[in-house]
Amino acid sequence: MKHHSNVRVRYAPSPTGDPHIGNIRTAIFDWLMARNTGGSFVVRVEDTDQNRLVEGSIDNQKRALEWLGIDWDEGLGKSGEFGPYVQSERLSIYQEITDLLIKTGNAYRCFCSTGRLAELREDQKKKKKERLGYDGLCRELFQEEINRKLECGYEFVVRFAMPDTGVSVIEDLIRGKVEFENSLVEDFVILKSDKFPTYHLASVVDDHFMNITHVLRGEEWLSSVPRHIQIYKSLDWVIPFYAHLPTILAPDRSKLSKRHGATSVMDYKQQGFVSEAMLNFLSLLGWSYDGETEIVPLADMISTFDISGVNSSGAIFDMEKLIWMNGIYIRQMPQERLGDLLHNYWTEYPPVEFDNIPDKERAIQVAGLVSERLKTLRDAAPLVAFLYKDQIEYSLDDLIQRQMDKVSTAAVLEETILRLQNIQSFSAQTIETELRNIATDLNLKPGQVLGTIRMATSGQKISPPLFGSLEILGKARTIRLVKQAANKL
Repeated sequence: MKHHSNVRVRYAPSPTGDPHIGNIRTAIFDWLMARNTGGSFVVRVEDTDQNRLVEGSIDNQKRALEWLGIDWDEGLGKSGEFGPYVQSERLSIYQEITDLLIKTGNAYRCFCSTGRLAELREDQKKKKKERLGYDGLCRELFQEEINRKLECGYEFVVRFAMPDTGVSVIEDLIRGKVEFENSLVEDFVILKSDKFPTYHLASVVDDHFMNITHVLRGEEWLSSVPRHIQIYKSLDWVIPFYAHLPTILAPDRSKLSKRHGATSVMDYKQQGFVSEAMLNFLSLLGWSYDGETEIVPLADMISTFDISGVNSSGAIFDMEKLIWMNGIYIRQMPQERLGDLLHNYWTEYPPVEFDNIPDKERAIQVAGLVSERLKTLRDAAPLVAFLYKDQIEYSLDDLIQRQMDKVSTAAVLEETILRLQNIQSFSAQTIETELRNIATDLNLKPGQVLGTIRMATSGQKISPPLFGSLEILGKARTIRLVKQAANKL
């Protein structure tokens, strides 16, 4: 079996919906393999199923790859010597190969109606035939009959003539040797009546002419191997290496679906997951860095990735693990990077808790306050909403702390106003010094004093570090909020 040498891999999404977790995991493995070997990563659009096209799908695929930091070398807006990289722009190539297959006797026109095919399948089911599918009726047509039907304008598809004997064999890079009895595979359609190729023909033709050396795809495509191998052999083309990736499973070991949560990668972006964590998590769905390490730097992923190290058994999508991993990445981030992410996230997905979106400088300040408390970017808004609200809402009962009354609460607020007004450098450190002294002077517990001030300035019993929060609020606004609290008494 002939094979290529220089590594070229491809990610071939169909524009039929949002980028699915499984598809993007395939893209990540393709990309890691290309970057590990110094090879090329190609993105090819497989849009031959014209009835299922969804507007905006390819743009979403591009955004998903860009969000994860996956760059590509050819296709999807990038030129290359093997283009075009959109299948609907390659129809003449598929027609040429189809004509060649017909000429060499490896394919034939099938004029059977959909009604006949439905009856055939129903009859096969009743008779419990081992092989369901086309019976090869049109394979035996004489050329005169074919010409007559063509002259009469009969619609037809083109089917590949599968060998009746022998086996199709591949050495899968993940599963090892896999064999298929050719006799159990029907003569499958390679060109539809609308002159568009099926996946089987288009993917083989494109992989050949784009010099793809390794085909990584989901294990659901394993049954297609004999079809593709026979097309390659009939054309005497070099056969690529195949690696069929394990299915991504839910925790209950059923196939991951929408009932288990989001299946689109961009949904996770909207939920506040950061790209570094998402890439790390998805790369470990079926592959292991060293058998135990979970947080893997990107450079280490690239330098150690080996497709033969991917497991053949299903990979569990553990949402709790993803949340944990995301929190780790957030806490390890430089403050400026996290602030930038928060600002972009709040701009793209404006929080309902905010009356206005903070500028980037303010977001960076906030990042320093909340990083230790975040598991996702979405967690930040409820914690710091008071910083971006025009009015702070809370009840009088919430303002008055345990074992305090209106009189003692008023004393705390009045003293707070006085001390804050006297601060020259309004920093967290000086604020803390002044406010902690109030407890001593008024013979109260620090928790009572700080709880009163926290409620007055944030409307929350639990908030990010108080003194840093007040620094961000600023002297004038902090004093105004404390005065508003005093007026409630």
